[in-house]
Amino acid sequence: MEIVLLERVEKLGQIGDVVNVKPGYARNFLLPRGKALRANKQNMAKFEAERSAIEERNADAKKQAEMLSESIGDLSVNLVRAASEMGQLYGSVTARDIAEAVSQAGHEVDKRQVTMESAIKNLGLFTLKLTLHAEVTKQIVVNVARSLEEAKTQLESGKAVISNLDEDGENEIIQATSEVAAASDATEQEPAEAEADTPEAKETNSE
Repeated sequence: MEIVLLERVEKLGQIGDVVNVKPGYARNFLLPRGKALRANKQNMAKFEAERSAIEERNADAKKQAEMLSESIGDLSVNLVRAASEMGQLYGSVTARDIAEAVSQAGHEVDKRQVTMESAIKNLGLFTLKLTLHAEVTKQIVVNVARSLEEAKTQLESGKAVISNLDEDGENEIIQATSEVAAASDATEQEPAEAEADTPEAKETNSE
């Protein structure tokens, strides 16, 4: 399907570029999110008539995103969850949970701006990416712990705090390197999804 981009999409194109993508990728992700229009005669005429306004709105949105990124700084958010002795959560941490934590820290973001491949299911420190704008991303640290005290210990050590039974059967607190979820840029993966009919638009941000 031919579309005209209304904003920059990583590895796909810039504003005004006409590109060919899989129909499913366009219908499920690009079109409903206002990132593109079908490249038919009517839409192309509409785009050209509004191009200056679209570019100006994009520039303003980018500036706001850059200001938000600067205000976020080196943010680390704590999420307290119940977990097993080996650090497995009784439940999971989703994009919604992270967005709410960041918003509570004074930086309003939406769950769709949180980039994660899957929900977090273990204690530890996780580096994730916020997509604040098509051209502005920000990394934050999500600190999942059993308590705020353990969260502080994890942040200082860079390791997840888990517990095991020692040889005498006593509960001994030990530290183990956490599985770090490397930030994955959704906008980098989207074009790859254009090659298949199952786009990244089917978000893995399970709730």
